[in-house]
Parts: sequence; structure tokens; C-alpha cells
Amino acid sequence: MSATSVWTRPGHGDRYRDRVFAERDRLIGALADLRGHQDRVLADLLAFNAGTEFGRRHGFGRIRTVDDFREAVPVQDYAAHAPLIERMAAGEPNLLSSDAPVVFFTSSGSTGAHKKIPVTARFMHTTFLPFYYAAWAPLIEQVPEILRRPDAVLNLKHDPLGAPPTTASGRPHVGASQVDFGSRFGEPLAAEVGTGAPWATLPVEVAPDDHLEKMYLRLRMAVQSDLRSLVGINPAMVAAVPHQLNLWWPRIVKELRDGTVGGAPRLPPAPERAAELERLAEYYGTVRPAQVWPRIEALFAWTTGMASLYLPGLREEFGVGVRALPAPVAASEGPVGVALDRHASAGSLVPTASLYEFVPADEDLTPDVRTLLPEELEAGRDYHVVFSHVGGFYRYAVGDVVRVVDVAGGVPRVEYAGRGTRSDAAGERLRDAQVIRALRSALRGTGLGLRNAACRVEPGPGEVPRYRFAVSPRTPWFPAETERFGELLDAALGRESAGYAAARREGRLGPAVPQLLDASAFDRDWHASVAAGVRPTQVKDRLFRQDEALWQRLTRTNAVRGESEDD
Repeated sequence: MSATSVWTRPGHGDRYRDRVFAERDRLIGALADLRGHQDRVLADLLAFNAGTEFGRRHGFGRIRTVDDFREAVPVQDYAAHAPLIERMAAGEPNLLSSDAPVVFFTSSGSTGAHKKIPVTARFMHTTFLPFYYAAWAPLIEQVPEILRRPDAVLNLKHDPLGAPPTTASGRPHVGASQVDFGSRFGEPLAAEVGTGAPWATLPVEVAPDDHLEKMYLRLRMAVQSDLRSLVGINPAMVAAVPHQLNLWWPRIVKELRDGTVGGAPRLPPAPERAAELERLAEYYGTVRPAQVWPRIEALFAWTTGMASLYLPGLREEFGVGVRALPAPVAASEGPVGVALDRHASAGSLVPTASLYEFVPADEDLTPDVRTLLPEELEAGRDYHVVFSHVGGFYRYAVGDVVRVVDVAGGVPRVEYAGRGTRSDAAGERLRDAQVIRALRSALRGTGLGLRNAACRVEPGPGEVPRYRFAVSPRTPWFPAETERFGELLDAALGRESAGYAAARREGRLGPAVPQLLDASAFDRDWHASVAAGVRPTQVKDRLFRQDEALWQRLTRTNAVRGESEDD
């Protein structure tokens, strides 16, 4: 049964609410026994997968404690798991998990190369789904209308495929948002909010890789509904909506008036709605989501990382009082944290899902690095995430850094802080989280706001490298403000990173230089990536951008008029 038909069945919203709240209650209850649940997760994955090639190689049958596990299995990234994953994708059984993969999730990763994430039924039912259901609790609790009307929420990431690509063994290789959990895993309730909306199944044929046209068609249909929420998970998708409305506005209004969708007659003509929207656009001089959907209550997406800098301004595009609710801290490979209350950015670890270990973010992730357990973490510090679960990832360094916000009920609450990769031209070893905090400090010190930012290392005067920051301001910045912003940013980078401060002091790095772009630069760049065939869910905010061609695409045609690239 499709997600659309599930959501139109009588009583489905009530059943969905009951399941979501029940899973949240179970996770809250599990917080009281963090260490006990972590021990049980380890015991279960060892027993279930002891007979696999990986389990035999690392002596799972002899492991009894977390310390035994840490001694027997090195910390590993995706590349270390990849040889066995590729054999699984070819159909070979019993390698990482004794349970055969049902699908393989795809993930772009930090390098852009597509991963194959094996997803087994055991992983889904013991690790993924309990966390997944609970993650929706804050949204449906605060915006109950989305369970009463399928068209009350625009789920931007929902992108079903009729004929998904497959691995050599014939298993689907798709994004998590493209999997029908009902047919694949017997979980019809797992169909997300918004997947039963009229635009969930497009009424006209569209090429599978024409992602922009699919996004246009969904927006065109959604302007006729009374939306109460947008679901993006990836905040860059939500940030693109105001730009898309303005970009496609003449076409949207014409199709509204004519009753067409993608040029084909599919809906009753709506001339009154078209006229109403035209009047609003003419009056305000632009098109804002708040005018199109005046009763939106919440956005559901990651609220940290780069998004923490632009979300305050973005929320205003959707209306006064619109809330930004945090999506869970998770990767395609597994969950890390989930919001169980109204905290604006952080979620509790999921003790029943994975065995969690952590490494201080300033340390290198080597196979024998010493790890910390959840109860050893300190509030206010950044850590690399390492997890293990029954689905076949063992001491897996997922590549993300989290920040411990506080400890609630004896369990750390964490927020996503950025990727674990570093920029290191002269010993500065800068991480995403450090640069984002420095940007926030410089913005606070000047009272300025931005839509987005990125940076790269480039040769400066005398060939001394320096960081150039491409910045899209929310409102125009004056030259003196831009200069002051650069000074404050450079100083803040030195406070965040001792390596940066030393490199500046010793003349190995020049001062950071801001380069102002126009307000829509990052929106156009995002659209260019999607137009090139990258799925929208995978076009995320990227702070460090060393690729010359991509940097030029972002900056060369988008610089504020009159500003020299060689400043």
C-alpha cells in the first residue's frame, strides 16, 4: 500500500500519533538506564553477528565487555567497511550482518562519492524505527493539524521512485526518503507526515533526475493548500523555498489560473487564488512564503551548523512566530540523538539503538584512538561520534562532530556541530564548528546578518595563504562594517583554534578576508547543483570549498557590484 493511500485511511492519524508518542515514551524511559541499555546493545550485536566474516575475524564470540570490544575492533570509517559492503551489494551473505540487506541507503558523504549503506530488517526494527518514530513527536505535538489533513504539510524531502536503481544483487540503492517502509519492512505507519499529500505522487510524468521540475510541481500544487508546516531535514532545502517561489512565480500563477500542472490540465482553474497571490506580490514587491501560506506554524529541519546562522532570518520569511523544530542528529548509517522535548537544537542519545563512543574533536581519528563513553562526556565540548549497531557498522566513525549541550536524566544531549574534516593549510586545523562559532561571534559583534557563507584557503600577498569568506548578507553591508566583520572574524578564529592563532602570529597565515556576494548567491548555487542531477537532500551547506570550479561558480557571477575579487 502506498504512503498516499495509507494517510487517507480513516483513523490513520490517530494510530500514527499513538505509535510516535509510545516510542518517545519508551526512549525517555530508557534514559534512566543508559549503561544497562548500552551493554545490552553490545551483547545483542555480538550474539547476532558472531558468525559473520567480520564477527569471526574480530572474535565476537570471546567479547564480553565494552573494553573487550574496544580492544578487538579498531575505530573505522566507511572506507574500512567498504570492501565487505561491496561484497554484500554483490549478493554475498553473512559478511557484516547475519541479516541480508533489504535495501542500501545512498549517501553523498563528505567527498561527494556515493556510499552504499546496508539496511537490514533487524537494524530497522531494533535501531532505526524506534528513534525514527520518536523524532516526529515534537512536530505533531506542536502542530496537530498535520495529522488531520495530509495536505497540511509540505514534505520537501519526499521523493518516491517507481524504478529505483539497484546494486549488483538487485537490491534498491536509494535515499532514505525514497524507501517505502510499508512494503519493504512491513511498517505502513512509518510513512512520514506529508507523504499523503496530493503532490506526493506527481500527476504528470517527470524524468527521475529532473529534481528541479519535481520541486516546482510540488510547490505549484502546494500553493493551493493551507500549509501549517514544512519538513526539510536538510535546512538548505527549506532555505531554497523563498527563492523558488520568486523564481517560478509567473509560471505558478499562470498554472493556477489555467488549472494546469506542468502544462497539463490536472486541477480546477483557480483564478481567484491566482489574483489574490498576484495582489500580494505586487503590494509587497516580492513573494514570501508567509503571504502564500499565512498559517504556517513550524519548520522541521536541522537547526545547528551553518543553519544556526541563517535560520533566525529565514523563519521571518515564513511568518512571525514560526518555530524551527530540530530534526534528529543522525546519518544514513544510524541515529545519534533525538529531541524528546522542546529544546531548540539538541537531542538525547538513543541508548537502545547503538553503542556510542566519542573522541575529542581536536584529536585525530586513528584506529587505536582512545574513546570516551557517554557518561564521560563534558558539557560544552565537541566530539567525534563513533557508533556500533546490529546492522553491521562496528566502531564506525561517521564523520560528524557533535557538541554536548547538557546532560538530561543522566544522558548527554547533543547537537550537530559540523563535519569532522579539517582545513589545514598552515597548522591551523580548523573544523566546521570552530568556524561557525567564529562567524557567529563576528556577526554578534557587528549586528550584521547573513543568508549563508563559505570559505576557502587561497594565496594572499606574498603567497602567504589566507582564508577568503564568501558571504551573502541579509541586508547590504557598508564598507566599514565589512572591514570590521573581517577583523572580528579573524580574531574569533584565533580564539577558537590555537593553531590558527599561532599561524597568524608567526606569519604562516594572512588575515581572513570577507567577500560579499549578493543575497541570492547561495540559492542560485544550490539550484545549479540540483540542476546538475544531485538530489536536493544531498545538496547541503558546505563551509569549506576548495574546488576551484565550484568556488568560481559561487562567487564570480555573484559578487556585490563594485567589489574586487582581489581585495
